[in-house]
Amino acid sequence: MKISITDNGSGITQEFARAIGASIQGRFIYIPETKGSGYITGFSWGRDLRMMIRNYHLKEDIFIERTNKLAEGQEDVVFLLSGVFPSAVHQEEQLSAEQASVLICMHAVSSIMSMPSNTLFRSVTIAVSRQYLRQLFSNINHPVVESILGTKDNFVFETGISPEIIKTASEILNQPVPESLESHYSRLKCEELLCYIFALLTQRESLPTSSMHIEDIKAIYAVKVQLQKNLDQPPHIASLAQEAGMSGPKMRKLFKQTFGKGIFEYFQSMRIQEAARLLRENKLTVSEAGYQLGFTNLSHFSRVFEQHIGMKPKKYSAG
Repeated sequence: MKISITDNGSGITQEFARAIGASIQGRFIYIPETKGSGYITGFSWGRDLRMMIRNYHLKEDIFIERTNKLAEGQEDVVFLLSGVFPSAVHQEEQLSAEQASVLICMHAVSSIMSMPSNTLFRSVTIAVSRQYLRQLFSNINHPVVESILGTKDNFVFETGISPEIIKTASEILNQPVPESLESHYSRLKCEELLCYIFALLTQRESLPTSSMHIEDIKAIYAVKVQLQKNLDQPPHIASLAQEAGMSGPKMRKLFKQTFGKGIFEYFQSMRIQEAARLLRENKLTVSEAGYQLGFTNLSHFSRVFEQHIGMKPKKYSAG
């Protein structure tokens, strides 16, 4: 299903709800049973700060093409926090989970949204004006932060999820305050999430950032998809660069700039995250998980797993 929506600066939630026939009750938009299950909700605090919570799944693929018509001079940065809280959606069928991550980009870069069917969307999206971000974080001296606050070029940065982010997102989802205070409480928590995100970004190696065209962004994310599809095989840089249509050095530089990790380091991190999921959710044995992800030496698998997760896979699976 393809939906075309115009965003005048107040978000696309209401238009999305109308397009799929969702029911609106207060600040909650409930997905109709014919389309899936779950809800969307959120808050808007003027043009400077907006937040949307998605906690649902869909029965069919939905693609949203958004036309941005922001006010003159309005520059919004979007923070998409995916996989940050347990879903309230309970289904008998097997549903895929979003990869836990934080995607940061200019409003214009997020003009196409893909929502695959049978995927649990458990995300918080924050749209913030650059002026507001500068009030909060202009004292931070780091190339990535400076790009977010001021570059005229398109950019995309992605980082992982910290325990603090998960805790705060859960507090937004399960608000411990009266309804009359929900908006104020959520705004404070929204700013708290931004603080934790910027804290993660400042931990990156302080390297100069390069401008990225839309085609560069698409190519780097195509590299990420290839890594995800082949977690049992170490990445082949020359092949990935050829598919991306750029030189190996350029691909490596832009990949590290975007994700904060080199290609091999990122691949190993994703590999171990998938191993952890197979152990916990699919109840695979340590040897089954290791072999499925291309580890032929289980002692090596155990060491790498412990380096990333903080405990041996056998102990993790029993937890």
